Amino acid sequence: MTKKIQAVVFDWAGTMIDFGSLAPTVVFTELFSGQGMAVTHEEAREPMGVPKRDHIAAMLTMPRIAAAFEKRFGHAATDDDINRLYEIFTPLNEAVAADYATLIPGASQTVSYLRANNIKIGSTTGYGRSVMDKVLPLASAAGYSPDNLVCGDDLAEGRPGPLMMYRCFADLAVYPPETVIKVDDTTPGIAEGRAVGSITVGISLTGNYVGLSEADLAALPEVKRRRLNDEAAKKLRDAGADHVIDSVAALPALIDTLQQD
Repeated sequence: MTKKIQAVVFDWAGTMIDFGSLAPTVVFTELFSGQGMAVTHEEAREPMGVPKRDHIAAMLTMPRIAAAFEKRFGHAATDDDINRLYEIFTPLNEAVAADYATLIPGASQTVSYLRANNIKIGSTTGYGRSVMDKVLPLASAAGYSPDNLVCGDDLAEGRPGPLMMYRCFADLAVYPPETVIKVDDTTPGIAEGRAVGSITVGISLTGNYVGLSEADLAALPEVKRRRLNDEAAKKLRDAGADHVIDSVAALPALIDTLQQD
């Protein structure tokens, strides 16, 4: 039988807010477009889950984008270039993220379930603290106020390493790791949970790898919707997710099952 679950640590965009994880994609494409380099949504989504400065660095190592940068600026991207782009990115992200802060359907009910069962709620994100300062009040007004928040720029290292999870353990006073569930829609977020030995739950349908708004997803034929969901679920399982669910709405039932096993 699984030990009593003490806490759940949620990601934010694509997991609890921002159906389809649209905000970061919008900002990354706008950032590179402003530098005279078009990037695709697929390129912008590929490193999703890591801290945003690291995300920019990862995009600049992609062969096509690296070649475009060198052609545009006459040299390969350096740390100074990454820092410059991150300084541009942050206010763009601050401006956009609040527009995509709506709770994903079922999120508030899941929070109510956790509170009713005395399960603490932690959170980690690749967003910087200044961005979350815009998002937190909106999430709180909608009924979601986690017990802690660790941002991508709070610590010396973010995902896929364990440090943000260790901060959650300390903030929430929970241990051992196997009594904590990490819920995320990206492979770095799953790796973050695995790095500390927590139970990992991937979110497939509402997250980064399907990458569609609720309305756009609903407009798809069922066969295509199922195919996209299956592809996203496979990525998360290949990353080591112990369980994969369509959305956080299914988490209470999963926890009930785990506690009965």
